[in-house]
Amino acid sequence: MSTKHLTLAANSTFKRADGKPLIIAGPCSAESEEQMLETARGLQQVSDVTIFRAGIWKPRTRPGAFEGIGKVGLKWLKTVKEETGLLTACEVATAEHVNDALKQGVDILWVGARTTVNPFSVQEIADALEGVDVPVLVKNPVNPDLQLWLGALERLNRAGITDLAAIHRGFSSFDSRPYRNHPKWNMAYEFKKLLPEVPLICDPSHIAGKRSLLQQISQEALNLQVDGLMIETHCNPDVALSDAAQQVTPEGLRQLLASLVVEPALTNATANEEELSELRNLIDYLDNELINILSRRSQVAKQIGIIKKESKMNLLQTGRWEQVMEQRLKAAQREGLEEVFIKAIFQEIHQNSLHVQAASVETKIAEQA
Repeated sequence: MSTKHLTLAANSTFKRADGKPLIIAGPCSAESEEQMLETARGLQQVSDVTIFRAGIWKPRTRPGAFEGIGKVGLKWLKTVKEETGLLTACEVATAEHVNDALKQGVDILWVGARTTVNPFSVQEIADALEGVDVPVLVKNPVNPDLQLWLGALERLNRAGITDLAAIHRGFSSFDSRPYRNHPKWNMAYEFKKLLPEVPLICDPSHIAGKRSLLQQISQEALNLQVDGLMIETHCNPDVALSDAAQQVTPEGLRQLLASLVVEPALTNATANEEELSELRNLIDYLDNELINILSRRSQVAKQIGIIKKESKMNLLQTGRWEQVMEQRLKAAQREGLEEVFIKAIFQEIHQNSLHVQAASVETKIAEQA
């Protein structure tokens, strides 16, 4: 699938004419009219923000959590627009959501990750938008399935929606540490490669899950030449009814945006040079992932060292190590990796693991002394 299968608007709402990243900001959830207006007034002071977002209906994993204020929040969005001039955006998951949002004049709709994963739900939204001229964003599905993501855009496009963009918000993973949702930047890269004309917005808030990672994620996204950022912003994040840990204040957002380095587009670059730049940024990300994984592996090795000490076991378990190496080499062969290369890497990792285990034992002895 490529953009030749999509009919796209000549002037996208999601690409700024000056080439700067589009900035979408606002609270995870609409909680009260006062909260919405205070946040929006703060965002008025952040010059790059042009779209105000707020969750009206919140799909939650388990019942009993705050599931959104409901359609009364749409009136608050309308007040925000009237007072600040910011465009407004909210998530829709059903045809009823679509109709309610359009009646209240919401400027932009987005399809959430839990909806994108279900073609029946996406089709329901597409049918409700038939004949409507409104910009729509589509978040990636919760699982890393590129075809589902592309299929959702295609369904909306067939319904006549031409002002489309995608949101990369990371993917659910058994172990996504240190993130809330694993970024899997290679998926973003593949999306851009398949649909280069469809704007791609990154949602660092849902990838990070905590404020301390927002700057890093935002910069990595910009390094991959995304078209914008959607960052959850709340006038008082600590008391937010949903996703408090990942939201920033308007002033925090201003500082975050000021810290980011936006590389100018390579206007005279060849397609190969642009792709090379993106691939190098992807390599940087993957190298950081390797470091994160090795760090986590070392933590596990420390725990193993302590257990071996308590069980009076030798640190070097020859039979276990031979079994591990055999399994890793088979896995490498399946992936088309050279045996000599992988063997050398895992020998170094094993030596480091033994060193870490020995150090953990010494530390434990010292603590007990």
